[in-house]
Amino acid sequence: MATLILVRHGRSTANTSGVLAGRTPGVALDERGAAQAAALPGRLAGVPLAAVVTSPLQRCRETVRPLLDARPGLPLHVEDRINECDYGDWSGRKLAELMDEPLMGVVQGHASAAAFPGGESMRAMQARAVDAVRDWNARIEAEHGEDAVYAMCSHGDIVKAIVADALGLHLDLFQRIQVDPCSVTVIRYTRLRPFLVRLGDTGDFAALLPRETPADRGAAEVGGGAGAP
Repeated sequence: MATLILVRHGRSTANTSGVLAGRTPGVALDERGAAQAAALPGRLAGVPLAAVVTSPLQRCRETVRPLLDARPGLPLHVEDRINECDYGDWSGRKLAELMDEPLMGVVQGHASAAAFPGGESMRAMQARAVDAVRDWNARIEAEHGEDAVYAMCSHGDIVKAIVADALGLHLDLFQRIQVDPCSVTVIRYTRLRPFLVRLGDTGDFAALLPRETPADRGAAEVGGGAGAP
């Protein structure tokens, strides 16, 4: 079956301002995010891509644009099922203030039971995203053969949920996975099982350096975080 290159969008203005953007319109890449997107074609040079599939949100479209510009004729498909999680009433709020919400504990430790007020559940988020991947695997293989490779640009929680499924991890464990902005994750799907070939690869180890303001090391950053400072 097909090999999937999962790209989290580049760093956005919401990432740097500490806001849970969700599906809020008009959230663009910041200067660093634009540079990350510009470097993506070079990072994937030599990889024969059959197609690019993207979330409909602006920050994902901006991330794949340099790749499409570098490869004229590469098909682009917009897939609503890999849209950002619908955080409902949490959308647009500061992550720092959300840490005090009782629901945050559920999101961190029992994600399969978490449902956002006015939004969707994390179980529903994972189900639609995994269904989309399975459908695109079949389509890409049918059109381009079982050795085909394609790219999919989405969001932090979506990428983590797809990785958890590929590894056979319960959704309650998906917060143990981290994918930084514009990181590349590769899953090779086969008839028997998926293989995780790369996870959150940015080629940049700056995120390992000490920070001036240490983060809560026990909490996952909902939405995926901003990556290296």
